[in-house]
Amino acid sequence: MSKVKICGLSRAEDIVAVNRVLPDFIGFVFAPSRRRVTMQTAARLKKGLDPRIVAVGVFVNEDMETVAQAYKEGIIDLVQLHGDEDDRYVKRLKEACGCRVIKAIGIGDRLPDLLSEPNYLLFDALTIQRGGVGRTFDWNLLMNYHGLPYFLAGGLGLDNVTKAIVHLSPFCVDVSSGVETDGVKDERKIGKFVHLARGNRP
Repeated sequence: MSKVKICGLSRAEDIVAVNRVLPDFIGFVFAPSRRRVTMQTAARLKKGLDPRIVAVGVFVNEDMETVAQAYKEGIIDLVQLHGDEDDRYVKRLKEACGCRVIKAIGIGDRLPDLLSEPNYLLFDALTIQRGGVGRTFDWNLLMNYHGLPYFLAGGLGLDNVTKAIVHLSPFCVDVSSGVETDGVKDERKIGKFVHLARGNRP
């Protein structure tokens, strides 16, 4: 029953593509990245997004007021933190605006200490870039995990999303570069990814 998130949307064409297949979540990246968008661009794109899709805002060590304001203005519906934010930051943010929070955890050769305040965790390959590089990690490290519901990211694509869901049953599978061609979102790949992910549902 894994949900689906398409991250790194930045163009009107991306919104059209996801509206046709209705993933559960999409992501706007506000942190340094080639997929980065401004608040103004995200606000414009959000207006065209099917309301059944939850918009996630991706931040790295961002000022808390900026994050809370994006949520209060309805630009995003869910916050994703990829920096050094700790439980205290997450708790204060949730108190400030009532948002739900995903905290990204980079995984190297072991499962690190985990936070307790987020609503969800996101497991990605440990990289200097803090994710978004399309690299997998050892999924066996999650085989005995029984904590908060989690988003599985890092190197997912058309060739391995089915395997990921069958072996791990994550709350959500999260893809960005795996549905791109020459660095931009590919509508055919987005549709195929969503189809493959949902094909594992009973």
